[in-house]
Amino acid sequence: MTREKLGEEAIIAALTGLESWSLAADGASINRTFTFRNFSEAFAFMTRVALAAEKMDHHPDWSNVYKTVDVTLNTHDAGGVTAFDIELAKIMNRFVG
Repeated sequence: MTREKLGEEAIIAALTGLESWSLAADGASINRTFTFRNFSEAFAFMTRVALAAEKMDHHPDWSNVYKTVDVTLNTHDAGGVTAFDIELAKIMNRFVG
């Protein structure tokens, strides 16, 4: 997997298979909001993602307020969305079922 920036068409094609993810208006990142039943579930999700992200050496920009986790993925070194972002988004979706 390379950290080369994907073109808009490739990103849109990848998002077709990623439920609830969207391309940011500037085309430089993908976003999703996850909503859980409570803070504990949200925090457990973030912990699982943190372990996976660390293994990938690819970390999300995210925030958590109570039961909501807002995620933005991009590869800063590449200046946009890469295959690493798509893969991490897939992992996150798998974690929520």
